[in-house]
Amino acid sequence: MFEKNPFDNNYFIGYISYVSPQFVKVHFPSSTLLNKTIFSGEEFNGGLVGNFVTIEAENFGFIGKISEIDLPERERLALSEKSFQNSDFHPTAKIEVLLSFDYFDEQAQHTLNAFPNIGAKVFVCPSDFIQKYVMKFGQKGNLEVPYIHLGHLTSNLDTEVCVSQQALFNRHCAIVGTTGGGKSWTVSKLIESTVINKSKVILLDPTGEYSVIKNGVQSVILGNDAFYPYQNLTKEDLFFLVKPSEGIQKPKLLEAIRSLKAVKIYQERSDAEKSHSLLDEYIDTDNGVITKVKRNIKIFERYQLQNFSKIESENLELDIMKLSKQLYNECIFPTDKCDERNYGILNERDANFCYGLISRVNNLSSTKIYDSSFNFSGKQDADHSLTKIINDFIDESQQEKFVLRIGFESLGYEFQAREILANAVGRFLLKLARDKKFKNEPIILILDEAHQFLKKTVVDDFFQSNALSAFDQIAKESRKYGLFLCISTQMPRDIPVGTLSQMGTFLVHRLINYNDKEAIRQSCSSANSDILSYLPVLGEGEAILSGVDFSMPLSIKVSCPIVPPDSSTPKFKIKNETSKS
Repeated sequence: MFEKNPFDNNYFIGYISYVSPQFVKVHFPSSTLLNKTIFSGEEFNGGLVGNFVTIEAENFGFIGKISEIDLPERERLALSEKSFQNSDFHPTAKIEVLLSFDYFDEQAQHTLNAFPNIGAKVFVCPSDFIQKYVMKFGQKGNLEVPYIHLGHLTSNLDTEVCVSQQALFNRHCAIVGTTGGGKSWTVSKLIESTVINKSKVILLDPTGEYSVIKNGVQSVILGNDAFYPYQNLTKEDLFFLVKPSEGIQKPKLLEAIRSLKAVKIYQERSDAEKSHSLLDEYIDTDNGVITKVKRNIKIFERYQLQNFSKIESENLELDIMKLSKQLYNECIFPTDKCDERNYGILNERDANFCYGLISRVNNLSSTKIYDSSFNFSGKQDADHSLTKIINDFIDESQQEKFVLRIGFESLGYEFQAREILANAVGRFLLKLARDKKFKNEPIILILDEAHQFLKKTVVDDFFQSNALSAFDQIAKESRKYGLFLCISTQMPRDIPVGTLSQMGTFLVHRLINYNDKEAIRQSCSSANSDILSYLPVLGEGEAILSGVDFSMPLSIKVSCPIVPPDSSTPKFKIKNETSKS
């Protein structure tokens, strides 16, 4: 049974007078019940709108939320300051029924099979009662789970909102709201709590605002003290960077990649193995590339077949500095006119079509933002490889740092390098997840300013577009592998519908734009019109917590993190004459 009676007469406010599948109405026998309500053993002065109530039934009860209070028409017409002081009015309130609870096993659930009866008593819900149910949201069985102390209910700041970390993240999470609404504080609070719980988080920080958080955090900055090795890029990532056209350029680029992988395999073998290799006559040892002109086709194809898995793998295990030369070497006729068993001679027409692509490939190492991001020139220290840093961080024996902050603040915005790099990091993490690296120790991936990286495309010279879809794939399939995505954005309308619909938990701060609110309404199962009506008037740090594992939405005030992010708006200052001179 419950420690505190949810139907204490001290909390009584009225009787149910109307019941529908969407809401019920409560009749207040006296307007004096509006003036002062004893709430959780303390005097609670203020309106009842937004407060939780309990509704009594025979073997179970209901928890609801007051969404509006009204007066009957005849009493509203007679309302004046004098009449209000001397007369007793009989208000009615509209209540959204959120869940039912059993008196005996204390289990709460959504239900369409039971509704309150006409005449049922309604009480203001005690704070410790609602807090008890909040802590049970998302719990499966009797397993102990870590909790996150988010903040307090806006309707009663004495009621702490302490939620299961599993319920918050295990179906992915979205933190949305306009600038200044408190998103960054919420992200910081979540990071702070996961460090306390010793759960690992990878944070993609595009602006550097979380660099001030030091406790339990390992911080690296891409383009400064870390790079993503190009060898871990996929062929598709390379296509994003050099934008080959479909007709001639992409097939030639694929052949060049296969040839350079074959060279890499050849170079890794011993001298004795090289002397018996089928590839020996194809290797241009001075330039480290393959020359196919007038060489036997079948011999090269046999070598490719023998090393099929390595040559056709998605990674770029090759010398990227040789790629432009190899591209030119691939511009040949399929067969020799004199002997069809051999490759043909140089095809000038194909070479002319590929000169633009060759130029873009050469630019990979000469363009600063590309080279600092992917180390195409090979000049950076291998210890600064982001893939090595991530693998060391997620190792189960590493229990000193629980947050890996990957900063993008040193990278410019040209050539879509940031979007392509973030997509490559997402793809790498998805591969680790598919390899079941996170099964024993789940990872939370926080993507801040998600609108900068999601719903992005790369367009080539012929206006063919290719989507950067790594995070969409993570949202759709990584949950079962132990990789949980948490996105933060001020523009939910710019997040793909497919990604937003995969979010099981929403922390919604102030939203004003109609399209933003509609995006939430379409993606969040419990985002009805009553909840959406609160969004434009939420204060700084206030949010509505809703989700699949939360039996009812909660209006909360997020507590201030110990170390707030560096997200404050610069302020104008008055300059006096002395400073002016």
